[in-house]
Amino acid sequence: MGEVMILKLLAGVLAMVCLSNMVLQVEAEDPYRYFTWKVTYGTIKPLGVPQEAILINGKFPGPRIEAVTNDNIIINVFNELDEPFLITWNGIKNRKSPWQDGVLGTNCPILPHTNFTYKMQVKDQFGTFTYFPSTKMHKASGGFGAFNIYTRPHIPLPYDPPAGDYTLLVGDWYTAGHKALAETLDAGKPLGLPNGILINGKQNGPKFVGEPGKTYMMRISNVGLSTSINFRIQNHKMRLVEIEGTHVVQESYDSLDIHVGQSVTVLITCNQAPKDYYIVASSRFTIPVLKTTARLRYANTKIKASGALPIGPTTHVHWSLKQARTLRWNLTASAARPNPQGAYHYGNIKTVRTLVLENSEALIDGKVRYAINGISYVNPDTPLKLADWFNIPGVFELDSIPDMPTPGTPAKMGTPVIGTLLHDFVEIIFQNPEGTIQSWHIDGTDFWLVG
Repeated sequence: MGEVMILKLLAGVLAMVCLSNMVLQVEAEDPYRYFTWKVTYGTIKPLGVPQEAILINGKFPGPRIEAVTNDNIIINVFNELDEPFLITWNGIKNRKSPWQDGVLGTNCPILPHTNFTYKMQVKDQFGTFTYFPSTKMHKASGGFGAFNIYTRPHIPLPYDPPAGDYTLLVGDWYTAGHKALAETLDAGKPLGLPNGILINGKQNGPKFVGEPGKTYMMRISNVGLSTSINFRIQNHKMRLVEIEGTHVVQESYDSLDIHVGQSVTVLITCNQAPKDYYIVASSRFTIPVLKTTARLRYANTKIKASGALPIGPTTHVHWSLKQARTLRWNLTASAARPNPQGAYHYGNIKTVRTLVLENSEALIDGKVRYAINGISYVNPDTPLKLADWFNIPGVFELDSIPDMPTPGTPAKMGTPVIGTLLHDFVEIIFQNPEGTIQSWHIDGTDFWLVG
């Protein structure tokens, strides 16, 4: 009897050891965050004039997404508009899920009164990002919001944790709405000067509170249509720490130019006399200069902001270029980074191809169009990803766009796709002969401006 009990005890211990080993071998899945969004029209008055806007869950701007590196994001979007609708995730890489990017090249549009569920993982990412509508000029009427990704707790930051975290969505705003603006463009006319500048959907209003002596993080994104913004805070320096998922060598600035689509993260220390201070966002490269204000309020004070608004640059392009050259990647900071697929020594890699992409304005069939190297892009009925995966002919034209601009050649319509080979080292030069600032959307990639 004693031997039988000993054998049973040993068998039980062995089973527990095996079960323990199995548990140790199973890795916990990264957390999931679920969102349900209802996209509707609604009336807002950000500039004092009632106008129709695109709301998400009744909000303008839309709900803020807050996630942690490697989280899985599930967003079920119900389109209650009278037009097809898509949302793109500005700067989110969509690793292993490029078809979730939310543009007509990768997604079919969400038809009216239907829904689509975005499923993506913010793999190896952190930082300040945004989302916005990608079709039919919808962005001009709203539908945009913040997308903040925080580093996991055990990853050290190259700065002390701030006492608070504020998100500021800054951008130009038109009272006309997306349908009227689209008609203006279709008539061959430019959009014209915006009607104002908004901060978090308001003009002259938002307040951000800080305790004296403490440091706060501000995540600032330009969610406008076409206008670059200069951002500054009265009597306060801004310490730049991150740009769209990349730690930078920290420098202090009196003001920062933030171009359309860009996001920056700064630290502000409340080291002045306790009172309110002006926060100013003003348009760049426009005449006249448009501006709006918010407030940085020191806690437990009722002293209002006073004095002149801090002065910022206006139409000086060179000033903006000089500032851009001060931005440097912090290669020593710990951060979420993709796992390297081998060792790359960039100085020793031979460039196999150079692309010079030049934007231009052209009149095609009586309408103003914009082209790259002479070809104005037309969205096909079938998303490019589907056409590529299923080898559907006639959807796009591979390598139909020249590697270099061809001066004097009339612009034409087309659906060009630039084809490259895996691991090719390609140099891309963006060339702008136009008299206005151009912003390029390089989605799903790691890149850094080198020239």
